[in-house]
Amino acid sequence: MMQIQVVDAKGTVLNSSHESGAGVALVHLLPYQTGDRILIHVEKSGLYTLQLDESMGKCEVYLQEHASYEVPIDPLQKTCFPLQAFNGDKHLLTLERAENRYRNLALNPYDNHHTKGMYPHATANVETRNEMVFAARNAIDGILENRSHGDYPYASWGINQNPEAELSLDFGRAVIIDQVRITLRADWPHDSWWTDATLTFSDGETYLCKLEKNPLPQRFDVGERIITGIKMGKLIKADDASPFPALTQIEVFGREIPEKQEN
Repeated sequence: MMQIQVVDAKGTVLNSSHESGAGVALVHLLPYQTGDRILIHVEKSGLYTLQLDESMGKCEVYLQEHASYEVPIDPLQKTCFPLQAFNGDKHLLTLERAENRYRNLALNPYDNHHTKGMYPHATANVETRNEMVFAARNAIDGILENRSHGDYPYASWGINQNPEAELSLDFGRAVIIDQVRITLRADWPHDSWWTDATLTFSDGETYLCKLEKNPLPQRFDVGERIITGIKMGKLIKADDASPFPALTQIEVFGREIPEKQEN
């Protein structure tokens, strides 16, 4: 059983999904209003292919039995999204089961501060001026464009010049990983960059990433391991004039643990 619902600020159900293809779909023929939420219900926690907005496409996410997404309405909350996202009076939402495959387990363009029951989920101990264009969620939205900074498509994780900045990535379950790719923001000379970043895995082990001034993804083979999360911290800034290093994307490659192995 799968279901998507749109509810208003009072919890009144405005629309519910119906069976479609291999899953369910919902066509919502109303403009979103402040306080609207998307509720997702599945019979069993697991991997699903989800679309909450056409402009952001489908994405494989791990869902708990009940998940919720607060629809961004305030223009200041939408600066990290495509201009079309959640706009207009016709919206197609879809949900179906997904297959286990080797992929970027950190990808979730629908992550947000108030998202519940949906993984991966990114958080940080600092986000520049608490602006959405510098929020932790931008580091897992799948967008690698990094030659500028600010509004979509140049959103990034900004650390407000804090040398103690840390970004945490929660997968919501144990997964098998073996590779991490880091894409630095590269709006040089406005930007600086990090020469070192330490990954701390949920199993307690660490991995030091030696970074270069490079606009392209930098790959690190971290060895196959089973984890539930990663923390990126101990960020060492390059010795240059700019005070603004930032992260465009962190990708973590691996796969789900087969059910028999989980038992």
